[in-house]
Amino acid sequence: MNPAQPQQRGGTAVITGAASGFGLEASRIAAARGMNVVMADVQDEALQAAAAEVAALGVSVLPLRLDVSKAAEVEALGAATLQRFGAPTFVFNNAGVGAGGLIWEHSAADWEWVLGVNVMGVAHGVRVFTPMMLAAAAAQPGWHGHIVNTASMAGLVNAPNMGVYNVSKHAVVSLSETLYQDLALVTQQVHAHVLCPYFVPTGIHQSARNRPPAADAGAAPTRSQRVASAMVEQAVTRGKVSAAQVAQFVFDAMDQNRFYIYSHPQALAGVQVRLDDVIASRNPSDPFAARPDLGQRLRDALA
Repeated sequence: MNPAQPQQRGGTAVITGAASGFGLEASRIAAARGMNVVMADVQDEALQAAAAEVAALGVSVLPLRLDVSKAAEVEALGAATLQRFGAPTFVFNNAGVGAGGLIWEHSAADWEWVLGVNVMGVAHGVRVFTPMMLAAAAAQPGWHGHIVNTASMAGLVNAPNMGVYNVSKHAVVSLSETLYQDLALVTQQVHAHVLCPYFVPTGIHQSARNRPPAADAGAAPTRSQRVASAMVEQAVTRGKVSAAQVAQFVFDAMDQNRFYIYSHPQALAGVQVRLDDVIASRNPSDPFAARPDLGQRLRDALA
């Protein structure tokens, strides 16, 4: 582990997906630490309500409605942040959507929507904010900044019937690990982190409400997609670790300069099985070995 940095206080936080879930909770903690807070979300009404709540904590808040999959909109977010507050000290590329189903049943629109938000949204945030953070670091030897990208445990394992989501979150883990290595080549003042939560009540199971009309192919969900939606909703809503706890884990990791951030460390057992399969060149293990009843329920539902 790298040496711990001083606790993040003051400065500016840029948070996408800020109207709910991890983003809203991180906005609250940032405000409690005296940070300016730039809050971005695709849901305008919810964003305005969240921004008013955070502003009432006594900090400066800049709310911006945007779609992180759109390069120009994230570039505008960067420009507005720089003009109002200067380079941010914390960038939380957190906006994300969920979708499930058998991998061959995802439409082209499904792939474009999920990868657009989950992957390109993070890529745009890294592309826009890293250069201005590096410039701030070069100008101030004592300056430190942090970039946190929200992936998922689905970025470390591959649960069946969740193909497009798995692919997107594996990409975020890869992007984040590469960002960590690339930053280490040029600076010791800007730090990368990746958040890999498991099932946490955040509302991600309701992602389809924000799906743009242009990404709606008009076809009814397939059986596998309906099954995935129901199973994810059940798992998410029954989660025992709260979004507020996970947001605190993010700030703890920044304070400790720790790259990997987990909500459920016990879920890493599945990651170990996958890595053992890779190293041993053996076929992927049964993901339901510990819960055969769950595997049978899924097979029955898809039959």
